[in-house]
Amino acid sequence: MYEPIRTKSVHTPADHADDFPHRSREEELDIQLAGHLAALLAVTDELGLGEAGDRIAEQVARLRGAPPARHAGLTDAAPHTLHLRAHALAGRALVVAASRADTAAAILAAERMDAHTAAMAAATTPPPADASGTAPTPAPVRLVGAL
Repeated sequence: MYEPIRTKSVHTPADHADDFPHRSREEELDIQLAGHLAALLAVTDELGLGEAGDRIAEQVARLRGAPPARHAGLTDAAPHTLHLRAHALAGRALVVAASRADTAAAILAAERMDAHTAAMAAATTPPPADASGTAPTPAPVRLVGAL
């Protein structure tokens, strides 16, 4: 009643499945974590946070085996927007670092999340009034490398 299938199934493994290299889960997570940290480094450099950028660059170099290229390509985004972006990138890095059990990268990502949260809170909180009841004039924000 039924005709037998004469062609190979699409679910049949290829004849030469070992001909191309495969990466392990750990290698994939290393690549993903290095990518998130490199993106965080770019935003950190744009914010002008040199010491934090150096710490992030160390982790990227450890994961990739070579130091990252650092370029402060300015996007003319508001500092609040940059802190939001950095916070999100640090969160992604924290998730990947936790899944690969990389304590150093996880601690660094958590510290950066805290720092960007504090920076955003400070930017939205009005400055305290002095004894005369007037708030001091905030200093203008200047990004490193900006004209």
